[in-house]
Amino acid sequence: MGRKTSKKHAGVNTDHTVESVSGGNADDNDRPHKDKKTTPVPQTSFLRKQIDPETAKYFAEIANAIEGTEIDPEERSVICGNALEETRGKEAELATDYIISHTLQTLLEGCSLDHLCSFLQSCAKNFSHIAADRSGSHVVETALKSLSFHLQDNENHSLIEHALKKICKAIVVNPVDIMCNCHGSHVLRSLLCLFKGVPLEEFHSTKSSVGLAERLNLKAPHGKNVSLQPVQIFPSLLKKFVSEMLNTASEDISKLQMNQYSSLVLQTVLKSLAGNEQELLHLIRVLLGSSAGSANAGNLLEGIPIRNILRLVEETAYSHLMEAILEFAPETLYDELLTKVFRKSLFRMSSHHCANFVVQALASHAKSQDHMDLIWEELGTKFRDLFEMGKSGVVVSVLAATQRLHSHEHECCQAIAASVCTGDEFPKGIVPRILFLENFFCSRDKSNWSWPHGTKIHVVGSLILQSIFRLPSELIQVYVTSITSLEEHHVLEASKDPSGSRVIESFLNSNISGKQKRKLVAKLRGHFGELSVHPFGSFTVEKCFTASNLNLRETIVSEMLPLQPELSKSKQGPYLLRKLDIDGFARQPDLWKSRQASQQSALKEFYATFGPKETKSFEKESFLADTVSKSKPGKLKDIRKEIETTLASAKTSNTPFLAHQVSKKVKRSKDEKKRHRKDGESESKRKKIKV
Repeated sequence: MGRKTSKKHAGVNTDHTVESVSGGNADDNDRPHKDKKTTPVPQTSFLRKQIDPETAKYFAEIANAIEGTEIDPEERSVICGNALEETRGKEAELATDYIISHTLQTLLEGCSLDHLCSFLQSCAKNFSHIAADRSGSHVVETALKSLSFHLQDNENHSLIEHALKKICKAIVVNPVDIMCNCHGSHVLRSLLCLFKGVPLEEFHSTKSSVGLAERLNLKAPHGKNVSLQPVQIFPSLLKKFVSEMLNTASEDISKLQMNQYSSLVLQTVLKSLAGNEQELLHLIRVLLGSSAGSANAGNLLEGIPIRNILRLVEETAYSHLMEAILEFAPETLYDELLTKVFRKSLFRMSSHHCANFVVQALASHAKSQDHMDLIWEELGTKFRDLFEMGKSGVVVSVLAATQRLHSHEHECCQAIAASVCTGDEFPKGIVPRILFLENFFCSRDKSNWSWPHGTKIHVVGSLILQSIFRLPSELIQVYVTSITSLEEHHVLEASKDPSGSRVIESFLNSNISGKQKRKLVAKLRGHFGELSVHPFGSFTVEKCFTASNLNLRETIVSEMLPLQPELSKSKQGPYLLRKLDIDGFARQPDLWKSRQASQQSALKEFYATFGPKETKSFEKESFLADTVSKSKPGKLKDIRKEIETTLASAKTSNTPFLAHQVSKKVKRSKDEKKRHRKDGESESKRKKIKV
């Protein structure tokens, strides 16, 4: 929403009337509507009056007085309030003026709540025109953002709600034009966020990395994120506004489905209603084109043209909207969409440049193993085809879904391996080909393909391997064999790549045996120094140190020792110097070794006693595994049994757990004294017999 100096801008004519930016027929705006009470009122063309010189001079003086100068907050608030009073009756002209709109934004940021609400109410008459203007939209959004700061005080809610009601009343008269406008749609999304009480930046986050992290189970999904589900500040106003807005726009749903800007508004509406199952069901049915007023469970898609949905998901705007629908749809509705609409069409959709994102959303939001079975049935044997078509995102989404639902994990790993590598190159060539996924499948002679030096590692290929190395080691042995078979210079090149280094780190973080990890770490011997000062390799060095035995750790630190000055100047260097205790090694190597051994020993004992089941491999992966004798399993079982017994008795007797611990400790110490006394007596008897 950055400001542009160009006179022409999408969605708004030179007279500030809204023009059609629909993905459909350009003449849709002129088609007749049925006579209903909810029919949108036709917009009259808005002619902005020219600002008189005195008003322009006044606001120029105000701008010079408050912008870039330090003024007492109370005095600033008074100046801003007085200046806003001068805008009455001229809000539309001033807000849509490119220069004065900047001054208005400053005034709205510094004025009191009373003046802020008064300004918004005065704007209600021409709100649609102001919101659809490239300058006016910034003014309105600044006012809404300033309102959000006053929501922290509950006493302000009634005043704010009154102002918002007046704005909503103006919007629902003809919401379609605002929703289909590039500037107006952004204003509506900000308004919806204000109702929900969620920070605008959090809702407006459109980074692709966020969605990708959710699909790969690296981040909690939006629908389940607690930060996006606070207590709604104006819940009734939100529901009423959405209901009236959709009711008025009911005749134009097909237009809203296809428009890129209205699609964004509808996605925000879905997010705003997250957690309200009934409202979501009604909204989604309307967005899907339902002609029936209500439907029963098991038949929620009644009156919805299914073939039309399959056609629309191939449109850019609608595919984005369908992704949001699948994300927030209740489980019953999701089940019907998968089984009645998309089933038997998944591979065809995966081949399309827009519809494939809907398939990714279907996999990412699958609710049960039954859903996963349906998805796997259609796509499980098509991975190679998907890779060749450049639709690797579908594969990675299915892989993440198998991990999340613990269904078809092993089959998925096998299918990915088989799709990239067969014959004599199996399994050695699996990891290199996935790392350079696009390069491999674009090559003409795949049988003679080799590591392309100097080429960036494929991001999705890296993400696939990161996901695979989070699986249990028994399921991914072919991948372990492949990565540990890499040439030394290939491991070094991957460690310096932003995507490749992530793969190396995920392998070293996995539950694979320490012996296999050290096999890979040893391939970097002689290069730890240069990696430690590399922006990406420095993270790999840290993981290598953690996975190494004592000899390898000493090697790593020895190679880094001459580079201490360079390390202290790099971004990650000071952290590595502290974490690896480089200075301590330089001063007293023997003491450093002793300290490393004692730290690892303490960690091993802690995990053995208190760690969860999945950390049982810690001992064998430890660098002390080669030198330190293993704990007796019987002793650990006795300790666990004693803890469980103590906890059970504490519950039944209502006695604090520590009280039991103290009594047991006292009892144990007495028993040990008796045992030592008896041992001493028996020992003295044995000595006498020998004599």
